[in-house]
Amino acid sequence: TSAVVLHSKRLRITGAAVEAGSARPAQKARVLEHQALEQVALLAAEPLQAGQYYTLSIQYFANLSESFHGFYKSTYRTQEGELRVLAATQFEPTAARMAFPCFDEPAFKARFSITIRREPKHLALSNMPIVKSVTITPWLVEDHFDTTVKMSTYLVAFIVSDFKSISKITGHGVKISVYTVPDKINQAHYALDAAVKLLDFYEDYFSIPYPLPKQDLAAIPDFQSGAMENWGLTTYRESALLYDPEKSSASSKLQVTMVIAHELAHQWFGNLVTMEWWDDLWLNEGFAVFMEFVSVSVTHPELRVEDYFLRRCFDAIEVDSLNSSHPISTPVEDPAQILEMFDNVSYIKGSCILNMLRDYLTADVLKAGLVQYLQKYSYQNTKNEDLWNIMTNASIPYSLMFFNFICPTVGSDKNELQGDGFCRTQQSSSNAHWTKGETLDVRAMMDTWTLQKGFPLVTVTVRGKNVHLQQERYMKGVDSPSSTGYLWHIPLTYITSKSDTVQRFLMTTKADVIILPEEVEWVKFNVDMNGYYIVHYEDDGWDRLINLLKENHTVISSNDRASLINNVFQLVSIKKLSISKAFDLTLYLKHERQIMPVLQGMNELIPIYRLLERRDMDGTAKQLKEYIINLFKDLIDKQSWSDEGSASERLLRDSLLLFACVHRYQPCVDKAKGYFTEWQKSNGTLSLPADVKTAVYAVGAQTSEGWDFLLSKYRLHLFNVERQNIELALSLSRSKDKLQWLMDQGLRGDIVRTQDLPRIIVFVAKTPSGCHLAWTFLKENWDKVVEKFELGSNSVANIVTGLTSRYSTRSQLAQVKEFFSSLEEKSARLRCVQQAIETIEDNIQWMDTNFEKVKTWLQNNQL
Repeated sequence: TSAVVLHSKRLRITGAAVEAGSARPAQKARVLEHQALEQVALLAAEPLQAGQYYTLSIQYFANLSESFHGFYKSTYRTQEGELRVLAATQFEPTAARMAFPCFDEPAFKARFSITIRREPKHLALSNMPIVKSVTITPWLVEDHFDTTVKMSTYLVAFIVSDFKSISKITGHGVKISVYTVPDKINQAHYALDAAVKLLDFYEDYFSIPYPLPKQDLAAIPDFQSGAMENWGLTTYRESALLYDPEKSSASSKLQVTMVIAHELAHQWFGNLVTMEWWDDLWLNEGFAVFMEFVSVSVTHPELRVEDYFLRRCFDAIEVDSLNSSHPISTPVEDPAQILEMFDNVSYIKGSCILNMLRDYLTADVLKAGLVQYLQKYSYQNTKNEDLWNIMTNASIPYSLMFFNFICPTVGSDKNELQGDGFCRTQQSSSNAHWTKGETLDVRAMMDTWTLQKGFPLVTVTVRGKNVHLQQERYMKGVDSPSSTGYLWHIPLTYITSKSDTVQRFLMTTKADVIILPEEVEWVKFNVDMNGYYIVHYEDDGWDRLINLLKENHTVISSNDRASLINNVFQLVSIKKLSISKAFDLTLYLKHERQIMPVLQGMNELIPIYRLLERRDMDGTAKQLKEYIINLFKDLIDKQSWSDEGSASERLLRDSLLLFACVHRYQPCVDKAKGYFTEWQKSNGTLSLPADVKTAVYAVGAQTSEGWDFLLSKYRLHLFNVERQNIELALSLSRSKDKLQWLMDQGLRGDIVRTQDLPRIIVFVAKTPSGCHLAWTFLKENWDKVVEKFELGSNSVANIVTGLTSRYSTRSQLAQVKEFFSSLEEKSARLRCVQQAIETIEDNIQWMDTNFEKVKTWLQNNQL
């Protein structure tokens, strides 16, 4: 060939040359550009020979990008109000080509040597440490960075800024530094300590040393996603890295810890071993989310991250129950499709099926397999099946061990293997774990979870000692396509009224039967919600469980209770159960005190209230709101307005008080008003407890003066860690003018940063006065939003689905369809548009079926 094709986007190439070895002079090459494909071709004067080394040199220039990707411009104001500029990069998935011409695909791994020229007042950072700096002129310095390890283009990073840093050395000798704008360096200490702990944990867990001499964590003032795992230079949104022990809430601490855990996990999953192509993005993201859970539960046990982890599986189930969902591993081609892969299916479903696999294989077997996978494929690229093949091999020695049943019976029930939760003595053979001696075919099992979309609904019918099981695909939707042809290998787990020992059964057929040793009063499948499936109990199965919750709910774990609450409402959506049955179950919540079931109850009931509120003709919504408040009233009244308690208690307080105040529960509103008045009198100097701030601000923002006062504080540097709390409060105003102003400012990006616009639009859309405004705003500014956030991005998807999630009328459905079909084909075809349309259709159907029933139930069940 005489052509070399590279990726290049918005780069103006002024010249190119091809050189074959040092002996021969470089020859000029012609440059052809194909803008739509984001490619350039360099045409050499004579054909290039196979097996020969060539050096390409390209001269080009470009402007810093005005969006959040490529090599882009970011700004911030100092405490004194001076505007300062910096430049940072965000290349994943396909924006390295906006900074330099390259083979911009994950499988083209290379080593990168980077040199940056900068002013002396700035410092430059990249993946590797600086080896030397040369002063070229009094106003120009050239930094030479060490050559990187072999890696993909999307992981290259550089920043030119005036950031300050603090550093520590890990136990394994890696230098960790946190970089922030100078005024915020005092908020970097928590992140630094967390990063040291987490990097040490991963090196030990994976038994593979971190290969670079340093790891920098940089907080970028303008940043679209949460964070990015560039090798050796991870970048973060400020709210995902900065923590102020005086002012930050418990949820902020949890978020910072989880995001750092996620990006550092990527240094192995993603950076060291990378998916071959974006269709297997979940090999990066599902793992990084899963590893957050594994690592933080060890490094920060006090955060009780397990409470948070399973809640996210319910979020995945939400999108995965729609026909517009996609298999975890799914073909993608163009940049917009690639961006669409960065969604709840790749991230959250990916992590939930890994959690299920860990429960199935045991933690030790999973870990052994992961370590083998990372060691075998270091500095390489992998596909889905590479992982499962290694997992199958990793499980062989263990499967033999379990099936030969090496269980010491000495000392009755003190067993060596108990740490993993199997092999208790005096148990039936069902504890010989899963299968009878054949090897576990992990690939056959996991292919059913990664290559088909959706998830199974398991229907349980108890007849005496026989438990009949059936599986089908769970599908929402008016005219959902049939689920025939879908079959999963489901690692079922169950407990019964007679035994709290977890029994296990691998279901690989459409229907099966389990025979219990004796008849039982109730059976609960999917113990602790470790499996990614939903369970329906036929005949009086649900009545028995509802009765159990009413009589003594602590007999089963709080995760089991949360999963029953979730499942019962999911079953109403597909008409397997009546809404009155689901509401009967919620009555027990009056006595619930644990965070998981309480939040799950709120997550099911509040959206129903929001649907009713939009169409409230006869006071039913008001009745439902009173019912929800009465359910949680005792718990709300018990909350101290302080920052006391464990992380879970603090997170629960935050949610409960905000809920109570926003829904105008008078005792809560009065208390918040009192706090707000005091805080306003002190001109914002009074220190409010971090976990009650959101509630206090939300109430304060309801008056025009309060709103203006909050805005004046929002603009101050001092209140930076509270920006998110204040944004939420400002978005709850009843004044349409104020809400419109807020969204307009988000687009301008001066007072309200554009990175926060997606959240603000969704907040505004959820309020009765902002619902119509937000939709009009999106229609009028669609092109600007897409230009800023990119077509296919999670930001655009969150706006589209968040804005329409409570629509439930045929005219709203028609408006949404009409607007999106008026756009060019690429926008109209977006997955988030399909999700939005399906959700609205679903809401219409739900209201038609259930509105009258909810009304009747509420009239008969006054708390």
